[in-house]
Amino acid sequence: MTEREKSSTKRWYDDACGTALALEFVGERWSLLIMRELMFGPRRFGEIKANLPGVSANVLTQRLEGLEANGIVTRYRLPSPANVPVYDLTDWGRESDSVIRDLGRWAARSPRHDPMLFMSPASAMMSLKTLIDHDRARTERVTVAFHFPADAFIARVADGDVTITRGEAGDAEATFTGDTMAMRHTVYGKHPLTRDGAGGTLAVTGDMAAAQGFVDLFALPPKITVG
Repeated sequence: MTEREKSSTKRWYDDACGTALALEFVGERWSLLIMRELMFGPRRFGEIKANLPGVSANVLTQRLEGLEANGIVTRYRLPSPANVPVYDLTDWGRESDSVIRDLGRWAARSPRHDPMLFMSPASAMMSLKTLIDHDRARTERVTVAFHFPADAFIARVADGDVTITRGEAGDAEATFTGDTMAMRHTVYGKHPLTRDGAGGTLAVTGDMAAAQGFVDLFALPPKITVG
């Protein structure tokens, strides 16, 4: 039996709860993080692997096969001129967006959460969707761009929420440039904004007031007290 067939037929729990079934779909190591990496659009195998340090090519192949067998991930070839095979979430797979956000916010309250560990660009953007202050965002409307070394995103705040897409934004009021560590220093560490990224922050071009207004919408949640 192939990995695809095993992943679509095996049962871990004798339990009718949807949560138990969800764990059968995404409970294996790396599965949910693969879905996170695909949340903003299709990625090549090598791009997924580069943004998941520690996963082997063999395990990544197995997880992708399992997710595909269960209708969460789809595989296809981009049209010319790219003409490369990619993986993407299905429409149903993309519905996990709110699940990943809620789970991330819940876990970020643990004292064990270390915001300075490795973070991929997709993970950095998912953190914005997770940690926006919805009440404060109801009075804001702003579009900003993020330029990471190997990726680019557009973040639009409106109606109390933020929508994020991969790509370039010609209408961005401000553009942040740097890596994901600089993003965390800037957005969550609240280091002063600079034009040149001094002090390990993101460099900012465009409207500084718009950039600051955007940054002010995000914060890490308070930690729980253990014991």
